[in-house]
Amino acid sequence: MIKILKYLKTKEWLMAGISLIFIIVQSWLDLKLPDFMFEVTKLTQTPGSEMNAIWLNGGYMLLCALGSLGAAITVGYFASRIGASLSHRLRSMLFNKVDSFSMEEINRFSTSSLITRSTNDVTQIQMLVVLALQLAIKAPITAIWAITKIVGKGFEWSVVMVFAVLILVITVVAIMILALPKFKKMQTLTDNITRIARENLTGLRVVRAYNAEDYQENKFEEANGELTYAQMFTNRTMSMMMPVMTALMSGLSLSIYWIGAYLIDSAGAMDKLTVFSNMTVFSSYAVQVIMSFMMLVMVFIMLPRASVSAKRINEVLDTQPRILDGNKTDGKPGITGEIEFKSVNFKYPDAAESVLEDISFTAKQGETVAFIGSTGSGKSTLINLIPRFFDVTGGEVLVDGVNVKDYKLESLLNKIGYVPQKAVLFKGTLEYNVAYGDNGSQEEYDMDSVKNAVRIAQAAEFVEKMDGHYEAPIAQGGTNVSGGQKQRLSIARAVCRKPEIYIFDDSFSALDYKTDRVLRSELKKETAGVTSLIVAQRIGTIMDADQIIVLDEGKIVGKGTHKELLRNCAVYKEIAASQLSEEELVS
Repeated sequence: MIKILKYLKTKEWLMAGISLIFIIVQSWLDLKLPDFMFEVTKLTQTPGSEMNAIWLNGGYMLLCALGSLGAAITVGYFASRIGASLSHRLRSMLFNKVDSFSMEEINRFSTSSLITRSTNDVTQIQMLVVLALQLAIKAPITAIWAITKIVGKGFEWSVVMVFAVLILVITVVAIMILALPKFKKMQTLTDNITRIARENLTGLRVVRAYNAEDYQENKFEEANGELTYAQMFTNRTMSMMMPVMTALMSGLSLSIYWIGAYLIDSAGAMDKLTVFSNMTVFSSYAVQVIMSFMMLVMVFIMLPRASVSAKRINEVLDTQPRILDGNKTDGKPGITGEIEFKSVNFKYPDAAESVLEDISFTAKQGETVAFIGSTGSGKSTLINLIPRFFDVTGGEVLVDGVNVKDYKLESLLNKIGYVPQKAVLFKGTLEYNVAYGDNGSQEEYDMDSVKNAVRIAQAAEFVEKMDGHYEAPIAQGGTNVSGGQKQRLSIARAVCRKPEIYIFDDSFSALDYKTDRVLRSELKKETAGVTSLIVAQRIGTIMDADQIIVLDEGKIVGKGTHKELLRNCAVYKEIAASQLSEEELVS
């Protein structure tokens, strides 16, 4: 938790310092009230006292109460500002940190956990900071100050006071011991319930198609039940606090007045008034002490869960990304759009076996290089090494004659137009989604480039039919367009970027054969000189490629043109035979 507070800026520490001054003022005003009460009690019990004196002390009490209220409002304002600023900064830091993660770090934490850490965990920290500034600082100041004022006013009362505080401390420690493990578990259970809810929403069509609603409901109910049980346990444990507090305050007041009655009865005639006044003041200060401890207890209730949240946030912020920036912004002079794999090996973290072994090939500028192979042969993994979603575990990947590890990530990615296997669209307008790839800038882009990219991607026809055309709204994840339309818009986004290299990761699978062929033909004509890497399952998509690389179990088993591979690669011939007719194979 202390590490989290280091993210507070000088301005916020200054506000905390001002809050401290107002807290001291508030405590002083609260503790002056019993002094004026003592005077009022004494005046009312003394024959011949003037009414003006009673009204004057009563007025001072009112001013103290109003001053304390004003100080409390000021402290609340500063505490809220500090808490909101810290939470804003933590959310930004978490977002930027996660944005820098490779797939390895994201998979280690899981998406649902990162969402919870960026939302629920930050909220826990914010609530604790606001509460601590208002209560945790005021409570000890008030308690210590009140104790110094009641020392010497009655040994018997002091013993009762110490006894009440001891009971309170023992109760708090016992409750913390019981509740802390459950607080730690609750955050993990919150991650789990977020994961299941997210999984159900993203896979709703599959759930309904397989009539799996009951299964999903049971899975959610199980996770919900575990979280509810943990919350009920902690709430029941913490709920013991208030009855103990109420009993202590009532018992303490009763004990003070009971002892006071005994002391008044045994005191002389002249001392009875002094003992009575001391009893009234002691009772007021004793309530202040117990209330201070109650405020501390409220902070203690929040502290365990916030401490767990702080630890989880620090885990993300302290994680060093495995994919680090290089220092180069461009390739070797005279080389553009060239990709070379040199004896590349790759193994996923914690995996026993390599996914790719001894991969070597070169894609020259303007060439189209295609990858084909059975499911799980490593095609997508191979091309994901170029934009450094993962780093190779052996060998080198060169872009424009420079190792990708030596590039600044921004410079490397600006050379690439990437279309993922699963088309991704963002909430916004159609125009915004296409221009998203315009070298990372959405503020300034050429509308003609957007329209041209949409035309090349064979999306102009359906875009013109949409309400608003290029201003048509796109839902999150592109749920309001079809799979084929989503793929074409993703391709248009890559084209609008005007990169040196295109990477198509099975990006034509949702297109019909005619659209597929027209799109690739248009793409080749309009983007001459740009290198294209295509991962595909369909022979028809890649048969015109300059070079086809056949993968099997992570190894290259064939390399050449379509006709060459039909003659000398058994794996390719087997794939072709399953998709093409005898006439097409012969031709």
